[in-house]
Amino acid sequence: MTMMTTTSFIQFHQIIILFFLILTLWNSQVTMSRRLFESTCTRERHEKWMEEYGKVYKDGEEKERRFRIFKNNVEFIESFNAAGDKSFKLSVNRFADLSVEEFKASLNGLPKSHWQTTPFRHENVTDIPETVDWRKRGVVTPIKDQGTCGSWWAFSSVAAVEGIHKISTGKLVSLSVQELVDCVRGDSEGCYGGYMEDTYTFIAKNGGISSESDYP
Repeated sequence: MTMMTTTSFIQFHQIIILFFLILTLWNSQVTMSRRLFESTCTRERHEKWMEEYGKVYKDGEEKERRFRIFKNNVEFIESFNAAGDKSFKLSVNRFADLSVEEFKASLNGLPKSHWQTTPFRHENVTDIPETVDWRKRGVVTPIKDQGTCGSWWAFSSVAAVEGIHKISTGKLVSLSVQELVDCVRGDSEGCYGGYMEDTYTFIAKNGGISSESDYP
């Protein structure tokens, strides 16, 4: 039997160490290359997204900050969809360069401290289903887009009035959100937020609300 000498053993040991060192460096290089490729692809995606939604930033610093937010949002969307444990999927839209805090601040309107809640009341209702999908009953108009205007309050009111009008008359009419944004006063401030109570007061005093086709 051939015995390995001390010198041969040391050389063999050095070769093994060198092999693992090279393997580690190679893996590190592959990882860095992959990250660079992914970053480059995300930047290209961001540029195409900017072009699609007409986004222009004031300077390079702002663009870089928005890109980092965009990248984080895209990674979250892809991770969420890859999990596949929800009945819906997320996608990139025009808000993709906003943080969660910025998105909430731009669309949520006036602070909640002004809101008042009252108990829900109904009359002579005893037999009700567990769930109701009003879309299937034709009571809901197509999705409307508030854009960057904090007018959710007007959209909520219009949806409620459209629904009750359909239930009462059998006619589904798309009503004017813009009329409420333009004309409702009280504590409401157009795109800066408002209250559904003000819209109902306006509609009652005005004797109704215009259709979307008459007041787009």
